[in-house]
Amino acid sequence: MSFYGVTDLGTYVVGAVGIILLPGPNSLFVLSVATGRGVRPAYRGAFGVFLGDIVLLALVGLGAAGLMRSYPELFMVVKYAGAAYLAWVGIQLVRNALATARHPVDQPAGAAQLPAHLAHPFRRALLISLLNPKAILFLLSFFVQFIDPAYPEPWVPFLILSAIVMACSAVYLSCLIFAGARLAEVFRRRPVFSAGLSSAVGALFVWFGVKLAGASLA
Repeated sequence: MSFYGVTDLGTYVVGAVGIILLPGPNSLFVLSVATGRGVRPAYRGAFGVFLGDIVLLALVGLGAAGLMRSYPELFMVVKYAGAAYLAWVGIQLVRNALATARHPVDQPAGAAQLPAHLAHPFRRALLISLLNPKAILFLLSFFVQFIDPAYPEPWVPFLILSAIVMACSAVYLSCLIFAGARLAEVFRRRPVFSAGLSSAVGALFVWFGVKLAGASLA
């Protein structure tokens, strides 16, 4: 039995929530913006993630995964571009954290001192979301398990599954944003602690980049 072409809806929701809760570059970037700049800029980053996810979902629906399998050179180009960008964001986070640790008193909360990685949250979040070819392949392999192949209009269950994962992502990112904004008050009083956490997040971004660089189509 299916719901408008979606099979086992409950299992899909549980799986989608579990996947979204796994730490990734999108959520960590939005959290870093929330702690560094506040709620409104963090939501601009979240909208960048949403737009990137919509584009990736549309590409999955249009057969981008099959295109990447047919032209592995395209996969390699996008993969290494994404890996380099994630590593660059991570290095910027670490550099800014080290500067904060060395000169905690000389870091006013002014726009002139805004770290480079936080300057354009929407654009940077969009790039982080888009430059991940593995996401396209993963979405295809995950979605196809819950679409009834006998359903006459496969775009209907695809839209339902997409809407569910987007709604779960919106709730999760909102929780991260408000949690990060509250943590920002603690970080302002403890700049060394803030620098340590930012360094850890930056190292994770570099690790995400290395992991993406070693990804394959398999």
